[in-house]
Amino acid sequence: MSSLRILVGCKRVIDYAVKIRVNAGQTAVETAGVKQSMNPFDEIAVEEAVRLRERATKDSANHPKVEEIVAVSCGPTKAQETLRTALAMGADRAIHVQVDEKTTLEPLAVAKLFKALAEKEKTNLVILGKQAIDDDAGQTGQMLAGLLQWPQATFASKLDIDAKDGSGLQMKVAREIDGGLETLSATLPAVVTTDLRLNEPRYASLPNIMKAKRKSMAKMTPQDLGVDITPRLETLKVTEPPKRQGGKKVESVDELIDKLRNEAKAL
Repeated sequence: MSSLRILVGCKRVIDYAVKIRVNAGQTAVETAGVKQSMNPFDEIAVEEAVRLRERATKDSANHPKVEEIVAVSCGPTKAQETLRTALAMGADRAIHVQVDEKTTLEPLAVAKLFKALAEKEKTNLVILGKQAIDDDAGQTGQMLAGLLQWPQATFASKLDIDAKDGSGLQMKVAREIDGGLETLSATLPAVVTTDLRLNEPRYASLPNIMKAKRKSMAKMTPQDLGVDITPRLETLKVTEPPKRQGGKKVESVDELIDKLRNEAKAL
């Protein structure tokens, strides 16, 4: 049975519980002194990679062996903290693609970096979060699949991989759509992006956190991978959304219609 070599993305973002503030220059959100952690959808991606290994351990006849799980983060030096979390969750080793803290990595640049790493690592499955909660772009997985010319399954809520029919590793992915569930099938290599209901990430135990410190973490730059990360977009201004105004009580339906027509201009 063929084995899996999994590449999983781990982006460092402002923690989901932090109240976001725009910086004084209105060029971005404030990050100084702000708690940051792994993107929640990327935590789900790491968890799914580890679960694929656990399924193979319990039932090797129906699930392919996971040869290696490699966690990747592209960002400043502090991104190594995020990678250590992934290692503590169960990834085997990590790769840190280091960029300057002031550099903004756009989805296309990240996709190109992952393409280079997928080819270098001879990966046959890339699992990414469906989006990062800082830019909410939701583009990297799709761009990566296009660059690699691999099949893709986005917004996965269930993932199964087997090789029982002898035609290579096959995956089935369930994804939630407006009308219910859609099930896709594809032959690996492939790209999968994770949705919220795929799993619930585990907490890293203290022993695993200590073990993670001894696991390998390679460091490289975009130049090492031959990738140009020059931004193609320019952010002109970042502002907070307008504050919501308080509601008003009306005495009757006629008064409501009158206000909607004459004040709100909604009718």
